[in-house]
Amino acid sequence: MKHINWKRLLLCLAVPLVTGGLAALITLGSMDAYMEAVRQPKLSPPPALFPIVWTVLYLLMGVSSYLVCSAPVPQPARRQAILPYALQLFFNFVWPLLFFRQQAFLLAFFWLAALWALVLWMILAFRKVSRTAAWLQVPYLLWLTFAGYLNLAVWLLNP
Repeated sequence: MKHINWKRLLLCLAVPLVTGGLAALITLGSMDAYMEAVRQPKLSPPPALFPIVWTVLYLLMGVSSYLVCSAPVPQPARRQAILPYALQLFFNFVWPLLFFRQQAFLLAFFWLAALWALVLWMILAFRKVSRTAAWLQVPYLLWLTFAGYLNLAVWLLNP
């Protein structure tokens, strides 16, 4: 079994968890107002499910990024894989600001579509370095697909 660099693993786990946590903190009051004021689509899960799902997805991002950063491949290959990872984290951070704070539902939907494309790019880039890292991101892509449905439905239900 390969040696685990615990310092690197903890850093890789912290980056997406802190990013998601900051976005949640910034939008905390906005999320409550959103839940009270906005009509929800029929397939909306209970609000308590979202932080659970996002925590799991952020942990999977952290493990994936660790696998990429620790892969026995040349540094340029790792850098090429980390670029879409960093970009998608930025887009991931901004989306709740657009959706919950600004309630710019249509803009948030297009931002989410761009995020989806970035995650697909990330998966393809991760696959070149670590197949496991790529597979660990498939649930994220699936969740974003569902989130896209929810986002678009909210926009349609709340003209």
